[in-house]
Amino acid sequence: MDCPPAQGLRLIHLLPLFLLRHSLGMPRACLLSMGIDMNGSFRFACERGAKNTCSSPPILHSSARVAPILVARTAVSATRIAPLHETPPPLSKAKSKFATAATVQEDKTMAASKDDVDHLPIYKLDPKLEKFKDHFSYRMKRYLDQKCAIEKNEGCLEEFSKGYLKFGINTNKDGTVYREWAPAAQEAQLIGDFNDWNGANHQMEKDKFGVWSIKIDHVKGKPAIPHNSRVKFRFRHGGVWVDRIPAWIRYATVDASKFGAPYDGVHWDPPASERYMFKHPRPLKPDAPRIYEAHVGMSGEKPAVSTYREFADNVLPRIRANNYNTVQLMAVMEHSYYASFGYHVTNFFAVSSRSGTPEDLKYLVDKAHSLGLRVLMDVVHSHASNNVTDGLNGYDVGQSTQESYFHTGDRGYHKLWDSRLFNYANWEVLRFLLSNLRYWMDEFMFDGFRFDGVTSMLYHHHGINVGFTGNYKEYFNLDTDVDAVVYMMLANHLMHSILPEATVVAEDVSGMPVLCRPVDEGGVGFDYRLAMAIPDRWIDYLKNKEDSEWSMGEIAHTLTNRRYTEKCIAYAESHDQSIVGDKTIAFLLMDKEMYTGMSDLQPASPTIDRGIALQKMIHFITMALGGDGYLNFMGNEFGHPEWIDFPREGNNWSYDKCRRQWSLVDTDHLRYKYMNVFDQAMNALDEEFSFLSSPKQIVSDMNEEKKVIVFERGDLVFVFNFHPKKTYDGYKVGCDLPGKYRVALDSDAFVFGGHGRVGHDVDHFTSPEGVPGVPETNFNNRPNSFKVLSPPRTCVAYYRVDEEAETTGAGKTSPEIIDVDASPLKTPTATTEACEERESTKDVSGKKGRKLGRQSSDKSTK
Repeated sequence: MDCPPAQGLRLIHLLPLFLLRHSLGMPRACLLSMGIDMNGSFRFACERGAKNTCSSPPILHSSARVAPILVARTAVSATRIAPLHETPPPLSKAKSKFATAATVQEDKTMAASKDDVDHLPIYKLDPKLEKFKDHFSYRMKRYLDQKCAIEKNEGCLEEFSKGYLKFGINTNKDGTVYREWAPAAQEAQLIGDFNDWNGANHQMEKDKFGVWSIKIDHVKGKPAIPHNSRVKFRFRHGGVWVDRIPAWIRYATVDASKFGAPYDGVHWDPPASERYMFKHPRPLKPDAPRIYEAHVGMSGEKPAVSTYREFADNVLPRIRANNYNTVQLMAVMEHSYYASFGYHVTNFFAVSSRSGTPEDLKYLVDKAHSLGLRVLMDVVHSHASNNVTDGLNGYDVGQSTQESYFHTGDRGYHKLWDSRLFNYANWEVLRFLLSNLRYWMDEFMFDGFRFDGVTSMLYHHHGINVGFTGNYKEYFNLDTDVDAVVYMMLANHLMHSILPEATVVAEDVSGMPVLCRPVDEGGVGFDYRLAMAIPDRWIDYLKNKEDSEWSMGEIAHTLTNRRYTEKCIAYAESHDQSIVGDKTIAFLLMDKEMYTGMSDLQPASPTIDRGIALQKMIHFITMALGGDGYLNFMGNEFGHPEWIDFPREGNNWSYDKCRRQWSLVDTDHLRYKYMNVFDQAMNALDEEFSFLSSPKQIVSDMNEEKKVIVFERGDLVFVFNFHPKKTYDGYKVGCDLPGKYRVALDSDAFVFGGHGRVGHDVDHFTSPEGVPGVPETNFNNRPNSFKVLSPPRTCVAYYRVDEEAETTGAGKTSPEIIDVDASPLKTPTATTEACEERESTKDVSGKKGRKLGRQSSDKSTK
């Protein structure tokens, strides 16, 4: 496919019509003459300096009852430095090929030609996408054009992404080189401690691309700019000189003793003796990520900001003990406003100095790797802080969007976030952002990213006041920001080229189709998307519905409503759900009684008993049925009370709600331990049976009257009884394979704060159902069944016993599978028994299960 030869021409950005007319000042007829159709489709048009876009959300597949869901210094001399590049970056011919998906056409490639662009593998995965072939052909062509332009002018995408080795301050054997892209500047200087903040002897030179540069010779064989010294970029625009922190700075600090003090850029280049050297290799990529979302600053119990090393030494072992395999770190990139949760980034290449130095962060990542934990970083490329003195926004002095990191006017401002929006079509913006990803992966050994605010990136409307119904027209129209889509395609291609084992997660609420399909297929290239509708459903139920009003069908639909060819990370609650103004799920369930009723030295009140039971059930069903990976926010694994509130003027700058109270779970007589141990067991169950990565997901029973959900995931059968009172004795459960089933995990076990009503050493033998191969004659469309005891507000997972292995001593029983710490036993309370109602089908195994649940309760606490 030939790249357009005309330099300076860009494919027109397909804005929503009313915005396009407003921005270009053109009537409707002129737009039509340029090739913009009014019916949602479009032709291709070119316009100097213009840009392109388009959009729509996916039909998500819910599970049927049986269908599987695949789911201070002397002056030093400054010498000239050659410009970064000698020629402008024209578009050129694509050099690479792209491969089709293994699921469509294994081990084959296709040339990057126009015909190939028109025949993308995604159409075989989802034929409904063919109606939007113009859109996909256009954006794939845009991607290939951009990629081949980078390859021609920069060598390759991988080399292009090493911008941090060229821009910013870099020291070599001959001297120190500083480059900065600031096309709007008329004069520029480098100032800092090294020249007493006088830049007269350190004037910089500008090339035709707007890149300012200077080379400063070493002084007596040592760098002129010492390590850990302050620096700034000073430039003149319109007769006014301003000082800014270098855009590529790797460390920035502030004098915490001075209220409102500005941040200073700090040159970070420690000597070899002070550099942290990684000792441990990256852990292998797991089949399914079990993610522990964490914020280092608020990870300690003291009312203060915690450090990277404190987190590494104190919190990482907890995460490993709870059988997570991945840590997701929030607020790593420098942000001057702590209460922004790290989402208003000011310095993209700098680690947050509140918690330590770059070397400290490296120690954290390496410590995680030593424990077998992969580390993802919460990266924010959807917007940037509006701050001028310490942020990237300070480089915007009223110039055109082609000379800025951001769009101009309304398009460059997010009205809800009060932040600036990137111009993803700009060459140097692409270099900056792609290099940012490369920097964190290469220098800090991050294993991937969670991309924040992807919905805002995907659409010109940023998802503001837009409801996505699943109609494909909502995703693929003039509202889609193709510039941003192309950037994300480039980013995902880059990350998986550098590190094939990378894990990249998109925070997208819209559900755009093929967001999580490989770029070579025509997708955007993410590995997973967050299943953001799930926590919304739980919050709605907990706030607005009585237990009797909970719909089993609605719960199951919400958990399975996803595109079966695209992977999701399920979660019941993240940091979002517990931010000030809301509460953690545990606090929504138990509220003020958590202050007085969590002692195990007294009987649990009905509120506490209900709260702990539902806390376990909500998180477990979300994990088991909601996606292909699981996420939990720091502290919620043990039912952390209250909410999160960063120090601010409104709370008198208090850290009381900006910390984690680990003592709650460490105190043996408090009931928090039960929820924590169950969280351990949930993750251990997946470690043992790998159900999260299994494509087999079958919901066979959603009983609204009895409040029961039964489903199979991988080799396990799950039974959830949400009824507040009723016990079902001999409840019939459909399954796939015949044989003998036993308890793998039981939320009602004493070790989990339950009442020990389910026997763990009971064998549940299956019975055949109907005619083999004829689903309509089966029980709930399952060819086999077995009967169980299902107490109220409990969930039990059953595994099929490998009888042959069992006879040779290789079989596993439930206590061996649940690798958790034992807790003291307790006996069931009479109040619990009295409030239950029992339904029985006179099944012998049901009765036996209940009897053995008490007699063998010591076994269930191993």
